[in-house]
Amino acid sequence: MDFDLTHEQRQIYEYGDMVAKQFDRKYWMDCADKHVFPHALYSRVAEDGFVGTMVPEEYGGSGQGMVEMHLFLEGLSNNGIPLLNLVVGAAMSLGFMAKYGSEAQKMRYLPDACAGKTRFCFAITEPDAGTNTIRTSTMAKKRGNRYALSGQKTFITDADGADYALVVTRTTPHTEVQKKTDGFTLFVVDLKAKGVAKQYIPVSIPAPETQWQIFFDEVDLGPEDIVGEVDKGFGILFKSLNPERILVGSISCGLGRYALNRAVEYAKERRVFNNVPIGSYQGLQHPLASARTDVELASLMTLKAAWIFDQGREAGEFSNMAKLAAADAGIKAVDTALQCFGGNGFTKEYGIFDIYPLVRLLKTAPLNREMILNYIGEHVMGLPRSY
Repeated sequence: MDFDLTHEQRQIYEYGDMVAKQFDRKYWMDCADKHVFPHALYSRVAEDGFVGTMVPEEYGGSGQGMVEMHLFLEGLSNNGIPLLNLVVGAAMSLGFMAKYGSEAQKMRYLPDACAGKTRFCFAITEPDAGTNTIRTSTMAKKRGNRYALSGQKTFITDADGADYALVVTRTTPHTEVQKKTDGFTLFVVDLKAKGVAKQYIPVSIPAPETQWQIFFDEVDLGPEDIVGEVDKGFGILFKSLNPERILVGSISCGLGRYALNRAVEYAKERRVFNNVPIGSYQGLQHPLASARTDVELASLMTLKAAWIFDQGREAGEFSNMAKLAAADAGIKAVDTALQCFGGNGFTKEYGIFDIYPLVRLLKTAPLNREMILNYIGEHVMGLPRSY
């Protein structure tokens, strides 16, 4: 068993260190405070080939896998510059289309998206369904050989800046199917099409990517817009959610590591009693060491989940465990760093508390901690279904 990264993987992981010299945490926070997408950073990432990490080279990508996507995103987050769009766009949408899209769809959408000329978002959550995707009510009704899409999606990351959305719909209502997982179809939807409207959702979390509701009113779609098979989208849909869990783990570990590194630097310089660094006090040193251990354990599980995914094996068990462990570790790391900084940690000058809302969000979103524990209890441990 070899835990060493290849030379290329090490370069991917360290890319964040390099790009942060130009686009650092201050740049990211300026964008977050203004709710402005970090176009310059995104363009640089696309130019360097990372938006298309999971897309084959013949469609404009770099032909890498989930391991490389994880290393790339964790490396960015190590520097305090997580990009949430890379989860919903580069991985969930582009990676999904590269695997399940038609040849025509791959040729039409992937090259421009990999080059950063267009952006994708992923639309699954609904106001009334929430975590219970089975209750999805957004419907694409057949009209001859075409479809009319109507419904609503909520908490759609970067919907305002995205050109296209990969939309989870029903083509058969859940009340008319033999199996509750039947009747799902995924469509590529042009967000500038007639019948599409968007509404901004204000949230108390600093991030450049904003949250939106999307409304569909008789949006015209054709067979060329279907990804996969009609009524059989559920199976491939849930395979697309494992990358989301994995990359949330990547971001959580990276941000936790960033906060701890900042705390260590501060603790080595800050002197209060007897003119010795506060980092020499075990009351600070031990919590920092414990938090770092949790981050590295979670990072290892996240890497394992990414590797399992790349092997084409069922990755749900490890993806959910990685998300669970990493979100908890990230929260603990940032909280421990805050305690180390004391009052300074809550100032804009030091910028430590600014990290907390995002890592805390990742305990709840995109799937809450309780549902992940339900999954592990039922599908990993064999316990009776609890909901």
